[in-house]
Amino acid sequence: MPITEKQRAILAFIRERIERDGIPPSQPEIAAAFGFQHNTTALYHLRALEDAGLLSRTPHQARGIRLASRRRRNRPEQLHLPVLGRVAAGAPMGADIGLDEQLLLDRNCFEQAPDYLLRIAGDSMIEDGIFDGDLVAIKRTPEALNGQIVVARIDGEITIKRFKRTKHQILLMPRNPDYAPIVVPADADFAIEGIYCGLVRKG
Repeated sequence: MPITEKQRAILAFIRERIERDGIPPSQPEIAAAFGFQHNTTALYHLRALEDAGLLSRTPHQARGIRLASRRRRNRPEQLHLPVLGRVAAGAPMGADIGLDEQLLLDRNCFEQAPDYLLRIAGDSMIEDGIFDGDLVAIKRTPEALNGQIVVARIDGEITIKRFKRTKHQILLMPRNPDYAPIVVPADADFAIEGIYCGLVRKG
């Protein structure tokens, strides 16, 4: 089914947000980005893209958009991902790294292939749809862009937050108004362990 130029632009916007943030935009965010007066207009275009086989939507989930896979030659369709302990969605906590289990997951669930999973402990990222007990998929990298969700290590303790670098400091931003941003001290032993690629929520 052919799609319109507006729908192509929405698809590109969704892909850019996933690549930048690790999560898709919500329907209201799409409406705001394209100047739609009603969320139902965004829903109309999302349904058209779904009918064209370019994405899928999970009902009753704020960020339930998934892009259709770009199948690549010789790309494995399943991933064996180890669950390497917990990560704090709250105040940083001591590293709890140890192989809990290993899961076999569909490669097409993730825009970027993750390297491992961590179990969330806390509620500081709930506005990004990340809840206590969820498993987050992480890709190892020492670098991140502003706004990306990262797993960071501060003086031996780890946390998951949105990364923000200003001219003078690094901030780790929660996504829950009950939590204050974490200001990384200039003399801290700080490192980015990886970026967020998606989550697994067991039923």
